[in-house]
Amino acid sequence: MARSKSETCIHRSLSFTSSPHAEVAGFKGQSSRQLIAARRPSSLTGQPRFDLAADHSETFPAPLLLPGDDLAEDPNHPTQSFQEWLGEKTRNRLTPTRKTIYVIPPPEIGDEVGFMRSWVKPGSHAARDSRAQLPQPQDVCDYLEAFYHGVSVKLLPSSTFTFTSWEKEEVKISKTTCKPPKKRYVGLKCGTEVTRIRARPSPDEVFSGQVNLDDLLDAVIAMLPQDAFSVQLLMHHDMYEDEDDEFGCGRAYAGSRVCVVSSARYDPCLDEVEEIERLHSWPASHCEDYISQYCSVSEPRAKRPKTGKTKAGKPRSNIALNGPMKAALSVYKSLPMSDQSTSLLSALWLGRTCRTAAHELGHCFGMDHCVYYACSMQGTASIREDARQPPYLCPVDLAKVLHETKGTVEKRYQALLDFCERPGNKGTHFFAPFAAWLQARLQPANIVVDLT
Repeated sequence: MARSKSETCIHRSLSFTSSPHAEVAGFKGQSSRQLIAARRPSSLTGQPRFDLAADHSETFPAPLLLPGDDLAEDPNHPTQSFQEWLGEKTRNRLTPTRKTIYVIPPPEIGDEVGFMRSWVKPGSHAARDSRAQLPQPQDVCDYLEAFYHGVSVKLLPSSTFTFTSWEKEEVKISKTTCKPPKKRYVGLKCGTEVTRIRARPSPDEVFSGQVNLDDLLDAVIAMLPQDAFSVQLLMHHDMYEDEDDEFGCGRAYAGSRVCVVSSARYDPCLDEVEEIERLHSWPASHCEDYISQYCSVSEPRAKRPKTGKTKAGKPRSNIALNGPMKAALSVYKSLPMSDQSTSLLSALWLGRTCRTAAHELGHCFGMDHCVYYACSMQGTASIREDARQPPYLCPVDLAKVLHETKGTVEKRYQALLDFCERPGNKGTHFFAPFAAWLQARLQPANIVVDLT
């Protein structure tokens, strides 16, 4: 992984177009005309929209596309315009009888599988013992209610699910390592039903054990409330999907209206293990010097696009003009990166979890991975890329959410801003830059209503 030369990077300028690696990877961005068309309904009127003058690239940059990123590995991922999303016949829809998003707290752990409590704590690979507090389910629930403003989001009781034994005779677990054997099952109880959950040791030994996310989602599907638009299960345990995976942070079965998110790998104490460059997390991920060095180290022969217009027809700009991105970066630069206080680390852990929770729930709304902009609905190929993704929705995906929730730009942004400025969130590395971005977007000149 390419790292910045200086741990005190001043982020002199921002890059609003895709990195030089985009051309090498074969990614072809959208033209300005295509971007405008992608977020416009063909027949709806009276919908809130952004002022076109405010939708320049300095507000919504293009996807970064650094080497190893999701779009760099799959540069031809199909687009999903607002109109394509609207016409999707299998898309889930909010209805009068199916209008609530339910959030399930992490399952309780029964005494018969008490060894699973140690699986939540990182092992010796962690840079230090975690001083941050685990993300609280109610906080994630509140964030989702702001993110999907207009939809009721309810937290189910903590006793909804309980881990219990599956085998009649439990396999003995080492008291020193608490590692599960290579093949093992635990049970996940809901009411009188128990679902078999596969478990295994963590391949990279960051955690003692992991649980299978596909099995978890099967259990959620079995208890889906009748009035649920969707259900999200929160996990503190590390998860995996396929045997070849090291871990997974989230997954959605969009057609079944369920998703699961794990906070385990987002613990800031694991940043060194996961090679997360906190100095260049969003919005500093768009730092021109960082992008240039990342690409030059990872791909020394890559040629940088000439100053002017890219193949997508968008002007290349490396100067942070007045706008939301500059406001977000200015706040980010003012925060001390050396501050390792419990409150700041806890807020960072919560923010990372909230961003993934909103992303996975977006799939339940029928949204595909975004290829138009740097966006909360972008796919990620690594937890390092995850840290570089923005918390906001791009204009294309925002149009989808507003249509489904019948919300407004102003009320949604204000709800998110209120959450970012809560005690404990205000002035922290994830929420403070997002608050600055939201405040800039809430300026009257940036939002108008088109009634034609």
